[in-house]
Amino acid sequence: MIYADQRWVGEHGIGRFARHVLSALDYHPIQLEGRPAAPLDAWWLTRALRDLSETDLFFSPGYNTPLACPAPFIFTIHDLSHVYCPENSGPLIRLYYSTILKRNCHRAASILTVSEFTRTQIVEWAGVPAEKVVNVSCGVDSAYHPGEDVYGFHSPYLLCVSNRKRHKNEFRILEAFAKARIFEQMHLVFTGEATPEISGWTAHHGVSTRVHFIGTVPEIRLPSLYRGALALIFPSLYEGFGLPVLEAMACGTPVVTSNVTAMPEVAADAALLVNPASVDEIAQAMKQIVDDAGLRTLLREKGLARAAEFSWDKTIAKVREAIARHTMEANGKR
Repeated sequence: MIYADQRWVGEHGIGRFARHVLSALDYHPIQLEGRPAAPLDAWWLTRALRDLSETDLFFSPGYNTPLACPAPFIFTIHDLSHVYCPENSGPLIRLYYSTILKRNCHRAASILTVSEFTRTQIVEWAGVPAEKVVNVSCGVDSAYHPGEDVYGFHSPYLLCVSNRKRHKNEFRILEAFAKARIFEQMHLVFTGEATPEISGWTAHHGVSTRVHFIGTVPEIRLPSLYRGALALIFPSLYEGFGLPVLEAMACGTPVVTSNVTAMPEVAADAALLVNPASVDEIAQAMKQIVDDAGLRTLLREKGLARAAEFSWDKTIAKVREAIARHTMEANGKR
């Protein structure tokens, strides 16, 4: 019997992965509440799984693992940002990664991840055999497609689907927007709420009237937000996959993204790739994509074709294959 941690389902990257994958699995939800990313969750998870047997399997669509488990388990590491972007995490989560998670990489039946970039990082960081880490990729929901339904923002805008974490590179994005000398009617829209620090940076560069933080956008409205944008600006410093890149492309929206970590793998040749550490490169790409209608048309066509190569059905099939492989190996040992 498969037992899975349904608590990851939500309106975020891991949440979407969890929702799509778990909806296609025949599993028992674990009897546990609270956040799976909470500092003491490994202990509570251990208690919740204590009655499982070696013929069962525990599956987590996220990175939480138990201190001990009588059943084999498979879990998912979407990225190693808590390791490589320590400014975005606290001492407890870093301790969890360096002790419990690294140890459980060796104990797990399989480790799932979502890109070859992250797969390579996991193998090197955890010191596990490469065949133990399986890239199941991510998909894009059918709601993300070109259409007439656009978000109700009344000025032309460039879009940043982001949060205030440092690796999202927002301070360079704002500085680049100020340097790009784009016509005054063009605005820059961020998801989420502004912090005092980023509001001060916006004011410092003289673009406060053209930069907007629109708060939390429900997932049901995200496709229209992408469709209404002239382009997605996503020069992140670190991503394990970069789902906004794929979602924007599926909506027919041109993309500017980074030439580092997983983003070139996802975007291929269907986006403008920039060095995310270079304000000048980000600014140049912004101006180029605003000024060149032919380039936008080309990127739209390439983006739609690239997005069509990804689907949640493909991801689900790979997850099922990983689980079935473990089941066959376990049956062969009995």
